[in-house]
Amino acid sequence: MSTNPPNLRPDLANARVPHDAPRATFSEPQRKGQPTIGMVSLGCPKALVDSERILTRLRAEGYAISPDYSGADAVIVNTCGFLDSAKAESLDAIGEALSENGRVIVTGCLGAEPDYIREHHPRILAVTGPHQYEQVLDAVHTAVPPSPDPFIDLLPASGVSLTPRHFSYLKISEGCNHKCKFCIIPDMRGKLQSRPAHAVMREAEKLVDNGVKELLVISQDTSAYGVDIKHAEDRGHRAHITDLARDLGSLGAWIRLHYVYPYPHVRQLIPLMADGLVLPYLDIPFQHAHVDVLKRMARPAAASKTLNEIAAWREICPDITLRSTFIVGYPGETEAEFQTLLDWLDEAQLDRVGCFQYENVAGARSNALPDHVDADVKQDRWNRFMEKAQAISEAKLQGKVGKRMDVIIDEIDEDAATCRTKADAPEIDGNLFIDEGHEKLTVGDIVTVEVEEAGEYDLWGRVV
Repeated sequence: MSTNPPNLRPDLANARVPHDAPRATFSEPQRKGQPTIGMVSLGCPKALVDSERILTRLRAEGYAISPDYSGADAVIVNTCGFLDSAKAESLDAIGEALSENGRVIVTGCLGAEPDYIREHHPRILAVTGPHQYEQVLDAVHTAVPPSPDPFIDLLPASGVSLTPRHFSYLKISEGCNHKCKFCIIPDMRGKLQSRPAHAVMREAEKLVDNGVKELLVISQDTSAYGVDIKHAEDRGHRAHITDLARDLGSLGAWIRLHYVYPYPHVRQLIPLMADGLVLPYLDIPFQHAHVDVLKRMARPAAASKTLNEIAAWREICPDITLRSTFIVGYPGETEAEFQTLLDWLDEAQLDRVGCFQYENVAGARSNALPDHVDADVKQDRWNRFMEKAQAISEAKLQGKVGKRMDVIIDEIDEDAATCRTKADAPEIDGNLFIDEGHEKLTVGDIVTVEVEEAGEYDLWGRVV
């Protein structure tokens, strides 16, 4: 089970899982007569968290999890519907599940368009929308009635995790209050709905108690956490991202923040990074740099102020790593506007950069904008953008040669240990490889290495 193909590089950030994505696998023996469910999870980490919650509930009700289609009584496909290309991949995944198993329940973002799904796949058993856990369970109960054994079907307190044991995604809210013209996520997942801070902390504490070394904080707009509930304080925890980050930092795990909009109060997070409570890493979706393009996107248009903010962040925490994603070829984007983006990237010197070419999404307001950019122009601009981003990445990584840093070990095989530095999020950023003396290392360990070599996106080092 994964949310991104293993060869994903920073230049492919925001890519969606292909239809042959790995499925959930568990090593528990299946008892005789136990109902069995398979699952394929597509899309972003937020969808992965949804899949984990669904499987946790199913396991608690006595269902086994099948590693393949043939061993399942039914298959759940958790879909992505952010882009038309993602919709196509989701339809492919549903088609494959129908072909291999025949009994398929669809959920997730594309599930917000049930007629569209049934038009292509009328044989599916049920369709539910994103984070509709009860409706998914009802559909499973109808298709495959539960048959729990209270003496055998006992679920560990940590629940079901679809990530390696040493890291876990921690979703702090659902939905989004932004109205970006290219995005339909608010239509699919609704407005911002923040979880109570004490509930987030309780989940985080359980994860850390069960061996999780890194918590990846995710939402659609992490900076806005708590706005909808007026930053309520309950049981000693306040629903504000700064307070939550400080509280999470007290648990002793790596805390990594994703999808942080550059609101002014974000600067309050940087001292926490400088003090080591939170990883010095910000994932910020800038999307573009030209004021007119940002206005057409219906996004905050203050690129020059953003550069000032970046400079201020780096002054407080020189080791901060900045990741972002951008859209090229947005409707109406001129060559001059694109050149402004390149110049901005030169000045911003972001560490991790992803980019995708604009494409229409059914229901998005940007579809109706004039002056859509030709496909060959979009491809040319993507190539030029990524060439510059790659050069910046390579230069920054070369500057790390000879330095010592802590890394977390994700995987070990006969050739090397695959690790990540504090500057690398799982599956979307680079890796550090230890190809000598790695035999005695253990997945999930955090060790100190000295960097010996650098490439365009990856590092190589030795254990100190």
